[in-house]
Amino acid sequence: MSKPSFFITTPIYYVNAAPHLGTAYSTILADVQARYRRAMGYDVKFLTGMDEHGEKVAEAAEQHGFDSPQAWCDSQAPLFQDLWKTLEISNDDFIRTTEPRQHHAVQYLWERMQESGYLYKGSYDGWYCVPDETYYTDNQVKKGDEEYGSVGQHLCPDCHRPLERVQEESYFFKLSAFQDKLLALYDEHPEFVQPDFRMNEVRSFVEGGLNDLSVSRTSFDWGVPVPFDDGHVTYVWFDALLNYMTAVGYGLDDDASKAEFAFRWPAQYHIVGKDIIRFHCVIWPAMLMAIGESLPEHVFAHGFLTVRNSETGKAEKMSKSRGNAIAPQDVIDLLGVEGYRYYFMTDVVPGTDGAISFERMEQVYNADLANSWGNLISRSLNMSAKYFDGCAPAKPASADAFDNPLAKIADGLVDRYAAAMDALDYGAGKDVAMELIHAANHYIEDSEPWALAKDEAKADQLAFVIYNLLEAIRISAHLLEPFMPTTSAEALRRISCEAEAGSDNLAEACVWGGLAGGVPVEKGDALFPRLQKND
Repeated sequence: MSKPSFFITTPIYYVNAAPHLGTAYSTILADVQARYRRAMGYDVKFLTGMDEHGEKVAEAAEQHGFDSPQAWCDSQAPLFQDLWKTLEISNDDFIRTTEPRQHHAVQYLWERMQESGYLYKGSYDGWYCVPDETYYTDNQVKKGDEEYGSVGQHLCPDCHRPLERVQEESYFFKLSAFQDKLLALYDEHPEFVQPDFRMNEVRSFVEGGLNDLSVSRTSFDWGVPVPFDDGHVTYVWFDALLNYMTAVGYGLDDDASKAEFAFRWPAQYHIVGKDIIRFHCVIWPAMLMAIGESLPEHVFAHGFLTVRNSETGKAEKMSKSRGNAIAPQDVIDLLGVEGYRYYFMTDVVPGTDGAISFERMEQVYNADLANSWGNLISRSLNMSAKYFDGCAPAKPASADAFDNPLAKIADGLVDRYAAAMDALDYGAGKDVAMELIHAANHYIEDSEPWALAKDEAKADQLAFVIYNLLEAIRISAHLLEPFMPTTSAEALRRISCEAEAGSDNLAEACVWGGLAGGVPVEKGDALFPRLQKND
């Protein structure tokens, strides 16, 4: 039987600046889900990429002294691709909006929109925020004051930077026609916007009334041309949102592309930051309704990362001027790649703003990875090597005579883990895995294998204890694999279970008793060396 599709996307990232903690957070958030779904037997497509059109990109190219926006974009692509490789991102595709496939799909979209009756030509006279690539009405604009600076200027209500007054001929999408349809969508599919508290923001915005959206520009030319009107290029969001369908064959006539689109669309998850929730939960579904395409099942909007001030304890926005900006490499240098992934996925709650600090990173790493998970692996493999000549003991025939608290904990563990991971509640998913790890560490103290090893009459009990510890490691490695794929694979390799890494049947892999006895066990170096204060 063929595997069901699971299509998950990140935002495509602007190339006006190098990737930062926020972009990395979105991408790892999606990667963990993609890895988990593969383990649950899905045929996963995981898409990320770069948003390369628009006025902001053209300005960035000029500011950096590049001959063309395309040259600037080409210089930025490796920064994203290399960081994703470093962070063990398992994306299946990397789309750039300057690619021919996106050009074709956007022009195809224009034709479908023209046929839909939801497109008309007019002129735009209003406010535009270049950094956010967003239009604002007069009543949305903030006036500059002493709090925001720029006294007397018209400021963006979101980023508080000065707006430009734009007057140009434009095509408009009749977004206003979709108010009732969108409200019906939210009523019928409350799971469309996640976490659920984000729905209130989206609903309130739509209930306040929708203005038609300017979807073409004539004042600059860095964008996909409108196919039926020279001089007009596509508004950047009208272009960018389509990438999700472009990547699965939208607008292509060949049989393979049609089959791919039928299999993959709609997407199960769009992972986005809360700052672009209106584009994904209002404009995007309205566009899809207009052209008769299915809507994505879920849009998950995560919060912002802030920095915890070590002196005041307050959360602050990251900025270079404050001197509190943290780059991805700073965290990698402290925690390593796997520690980086683990910290952000388990200690920052998806959906809410998360205040981070190096002190907290070190605390989580030492408590969970060095002292608990790493300690379990080190002690168990050392004892297995010492007491059983470098091999895993066979499960003794008398095993049923001994109490097995770890097997009892493992029973039903995958179901609870899956319930958490399905909901992108990674903290709860981690807690399920750590429940077994903590129990195994306590089991070492309670069973005292070093004492059992001194009594030949207790050889079977010793074998039973060590087998259970290795089996707890095997199952825990599978549960932690979406968070830390490399160290999980290494833990499995050390107990001769390397063939299990990347399993596509998590429930089967986590059935207690899957470890073969008598196989080689390798102690190896500490997977998570404890961090010292002066590191």
